[in-house]
Amino acid sequence: MNNAEILKRYCSRLIAIERRSLLTKDCYSLEIKQFLEYSESQKITLEKADAAFLTSYLAMRRDVNGIDSRTASKAISALRSFFNFAVDERLVSENPAALLESPKRKSRLPEVMDRDTVEELLDKIKTSTPKGLRDRCLFELIYSAGLRVSEASLLNLKDIDIEGGVAKVRGKGNKERLVLFGREAAGLLKQYLSYDRPKLAGSINKSNALFINRSGKRLSRKGIWKNYARYALLAGTSSHIHTLRHSFATSLLAGGADLRTVQELLGHADLSTTQIYTHVDTAVLRENHRRYLPKLNLIRARD
Repeated sequence: MNNAEILKRYCSRLIAIERRSLLTKDCYSLEIKQFLEYSESQKITLEKADAAFLTSYLAMRRDVNGIDSRTASKAISALRSFFNFAVDERLVSENPAALLESPKRKSRLPEVMDRDTVEELLDKIKTSTPKGLRDRCLFELIYSAGLRVSEASLLNLKDIDIEGGVAKVRGKGNKERLVLFGREAAGLLKQYLSYDRPKLAGSINKSNALFINRSGKRLSRKGIWKNYARYALLAGTSSHIHTLRHSFATSLLAGGADLRTVQELLGHADLSTTQIYTHVDTAVLRENHRRYLPKLNLIRARD
């Protein structure tokens, strides 16, 4: 098999056998495509691709592409998965990626915004047009329900219960969960579905997607990112769209919600992933302490 055929069979395995999500399939496929191209440029066959060669590939990705530790970890996961496939297909005798160690990730607190800042950003969206109302509805829903961008993009009309304030979303690993959204999001959804979505959809559109573009097709993740970046620029903030999800989680904890509840609403498989938001809340407390008690901080600095 040539590299194109190998990659095609690998992608089929990810979906049909490993039951990976489309997002994971796309990420792994892109990584392995780059790896195979690099191997070809170095005249190294799969059989000769040992752990040392994989390490040189990852070094190239850091030096040329500037990947961080998080992306490097994902690249290693993709390589392990691919070489498991290669072993099963008898393309190689063993998995060299099993010897690779994932880099330690730097502990970073996620960026968050308070409700006033979120409102200021959302107010930059002009709702006088169908596209503007759609975006206001979309970003209000992402914030109100703590959605991932991919989850918002995959929402269908049947997934929304406006009266109950409940939506069914498909998260990582195609796992489904129920999320809640507030009155503001519900009101915007009613208007969007009654007046603005039909204008975007046109007379012959049959898409089941909740959020659609001007062509009547499902609004993609890239389209959502692009639109949010424009509104963030207008609002004078450098925040990324995932900040809305972080802000949702932090607001819940600050309001007294327990970790298990937040874990369930966010769709985290591991509680330790949710616990980072407790550190965010502590960071906010420290910043407020520094800002509103400057004299006390000055005294401590002298001591």
